[in-house]
Amino acid sequence: MSKTIDPITLAVLAGRMEQIADEMDATLFRAAFNPIIAEAHDASHGIYHAASGDTLVQGKSGLPIFVGVMSFAVKAVIDKAAEAVDLKDGDIYIFNDAHMGGTHLSDMRLVRPYFRDGELFCYLASVGHWHDVGGAVPGNYNPSATEAFQEAFILPPVKLSRAGEIQQDIIDILMRNTRLPQSAMGDLNGQLGALDLGVKRLDELLDEYGSETVSSALEALGDRAEALMRSELEGLPNGRWEATDFLDNDGITDVALPIKVAVEISDDTMTLDFEGTALRTAGPVNIALPTAVATAYVAIKHIFPDLPANAGVMRPIKVKVPEGSLLSAEFPAPVGGYTETILRMIDVIFSATAKAAPDRVVANAYGTINALSIAGKKKNGQRWVMFSFYGGGHGGSAESDGLNHGNAPISTATIPPMEILEAAYPVMFRQWALRPDSAGAGAQRGGLGAVYEIELLEEQAEAFLFGERGRFPPEGVAGGKSAAMNVFAFEQEDGWKHPPLASKMLGIKLKKGQAVRLETPGGGGYGQPSERDPAAVAHDVSEGYLTEDAATATYGPAWKDTQT
Repeated sequence: MSKTIDPITLAVLAGRMEQIADEMDATLFRAAFNPIIAEAHDASHGIYHAASGDTLVQGKSGLPIFVGVMSFAVKAVIDKAAEAVDLKDGDIYIFNDAHMGGTHLSDMRLVRPYFRDGELFCYLASVGHWHDVGGAVPGNYNPSATEAFQEAFILPPVKLSRAGEIQQDIIDILMRNTRLPQSAMGDLNGQLGALDLGVKRLDELLDEYGSETVSSALEALGDRAEALMRSELEGLPNGRWEATDFLDNDGITDVALPIKVAVEISDDTMTLDFEGTALRTAGPVNIALPTAVATAYVAIKHIFPDLPANAGVMRPIKVKVPEGSLLSAEFPAPVGGYTETILRMIDVIFSATAKAAPDRVVANAYGTINALSIAGKKKNGQRWVMFSFYGGGHGGSAESDGLNHGNAPISTATIPPMEILEAAYPVMFRQWALRPDSAGAGAQRGGLGAVYEIELLEEQAEAFLFGERGRFPPEGVAGGKSAAMNVFAFEQEDGWKHPPLASKMLGIKLKKGQAVRLETPGGGGYGQPSERDPAAVAHDVSEGYLTEDAATATYGPAWKDTQT
């Protein structure tokens, strides 16, 4: 029977445990060699239930998608340990198998049991996006992959540490399966350091408050999260609302792929039903079931921002994913482009919810991370791989215009700065700017996308793009209009070219002085454009966000009357 916790103690313990996860995040960000972790913060840490693997606490600086998905990763370790009847203090499991732990093979997961007085108390976990984990394409975003083996080296849950003793054989295997072993080793050591810190901070917390009190607090936090979620749902109307959007294609066949959801609210429960979504595809836009469930959680967190990062939030919510769909792909289906699919899931959840409670949601964000890799060898023979993701506009809301040049709604990561990328790789940015006329029109317009033009400074290299929104624009809500679509181009001797599949291509040969260019989508608009304040339109024109012709065509000539 759990111990009753007074509200003040519960609040103090909740803050202390969140601080542990936050400090683990910060430790890895400062130690990682890889800019995707060190600068973009594509990583996460948390505390997880000893029996179920449910998320108890997660750091606020890591990616939200990991809140839900890491519970599946921890559960995979729990099942592996139970099967082997072999779990000791000081053990650390490592793996990247996305069909067990969600997301994609670039995300390396470390899971460590935490023992107190000889008894398993909880799990600590660290996940980080490694720069390269083998596979056919440097950086691992292979738009033409038809099975997971073509995306990266696949590691099931294995013990990196046994009772505190690091297994060098496992490290040797990992380092042999990456193009960038120095980067991988630096990231691995950073993750191990974060886990060590988590153990130290939990020891201090339990020394101060005792195991029973902290355990009871964790249980109470889950119950409170559930109660808060039910209360939020009771404030919404009962009913069923649907929305459908599309992926451009799967990277293999140029056929649009529907993502469909029905949002149903009944008193204090919600169902998200994805029946009608496209079947599993040959190409790598599939996702595993853990990823689909975690994405639903991320969308819910956006719609109800005051809810805590705790698995209790999902107790009143049922996520129905049809078997055989691209949202429940089984091994060895390729899943490298998971980011594009989960962004479309969030879009349709927002669009459906807007029909029930438009004040709760924002219009669609730009909807693609535009995973761009440029790779080659320097004159000294050293291999280099520049992998990064790129920003775009966020959707307008009932309260304000959308954010210009933000990162995707699946993350709190930052876009790696141009100066960091230019310092690390033989490239030069000819342009890094906002994209005029890219925002969706509305009473509150969407945010602007961006223009990136990247020139190669080495003699030769290859570029690879895995993007989306090249055929279907980010949609507005509540009468708002769609934003501009994604445009990618690459320079060749006879001029600029575009990918046949619009948003995906591999093996683009570049010579010194040639460039690639991304023009990323804006965000959808919110509310009828006719309701936008003409002075706001005039301001957008004066700032260069809108050209005069586009302003007049979209909003009418009234904005000109506000100019002085």
